[in-house]
Amino acid sequence: MDAVVVRDIAKSFGAVRAVVGVSFSVREGELFGFIGPDGAGKTTLFRMLVTLLLPDAGEAFVDGLHVVNDYRRLRPRLGYMPGRFSLYPDLSVEENLKFFASVFGTTVEENYDLVKGIYAPLEPFKDRAAGKLSGGMKQKLALSCALIHRPRVLFLDEPTTGVDAVSRQEFWEMLGRLKASGITIVVSTPYMDEARLCDRVALMQGGRLLSVDTPDRIEATYDRPLFAARGSDRYRLLKALRAYPHAFSVYAFGDSIHYTDARETADPDELRQYLRARGFEDAEVEPIRAGIEDVFMALMQAQEEAHDGHH
Repeated sequence: MDAVVVRDIAKSFGAVRAVVGVSFSVREGELFGFIGPDGAGKTTLFRMLVTLLLPDAGEAFVDGLHVVNDYRRLRPRLGYMPGRFSLYPDLSVEENLKFFASVFGTTVEENYDLVKGIYAPLEPFKDRAAGKLSGGMKQKLALSCALIHRPRVLFLDEPTTGVDAVSRQEFWEMLGRLKASGITIVVSTPYMDEARLCDRVALMQGGRLLSVDTPDRIEATYDRPLFAARGSDRYRLLKALRAYPHAFSVYAFGDSIHYTDARETADPDELRQYLRARGFEDAEVEPIRAGIEDVFMALMQAQEEAHDGHH
């Protein structure tokens, strides 16, 4: 059975179309990721799926229940961790956990085995006010509170935003363990590197899904020659590459520049010679395999061109 089924769901706020006719499904026990920048519509979509916002159109089912008609029966089966810290800052760590258990008619003791691995590092601080915890600790507490009633489907909205790299890695390890226990997990993130940690991902931009597939399959759709270029004056290098007659797209990526050629095949030596002729003596050019971010940029470019073509 599919844990989540969404058909043509849409939501607007005045003139802003936050989610535009989105359809997808998540399999039971899957770790499914929504990848996209701020403003892509991820939070609006999640709020509709966890029964906090009414869709304008379309329908959605979570754990076999309709998110509007069956919302009362559905809520106890959902775990939701919103993007901003939304626990009670003045209550202690332990009081927060007890409160969220009681809301769902259960106790911490009854479900402690499920959150033990996540909550254990917080035990020494159980009397501390939740608002005084570090980012990584707040995140562990919020996840514990979202899990304490043993939900069947867990929705996590940008759970690793604003958290250090070590805590981010720890968090994904925790998700792996939860998935192994049979919980379906739907997570959103603006970090492209986290996409690789999901079973399948949906690339989202401007309220639409650009692609839904496994990370490997998404990367394999990149069908043009891609090179990483490095050189001393990066800004000038970027401009020189954009002026190259066969350039399809050129973007800065970390410490390099990703150059995509418009032809079916391209020779890195030819590109090196072009750059050397323009004074980039130290320019390095190497062929690379496309990552999720490269595909995302290409899909966004195609979407913008199609959009411009309509006007």
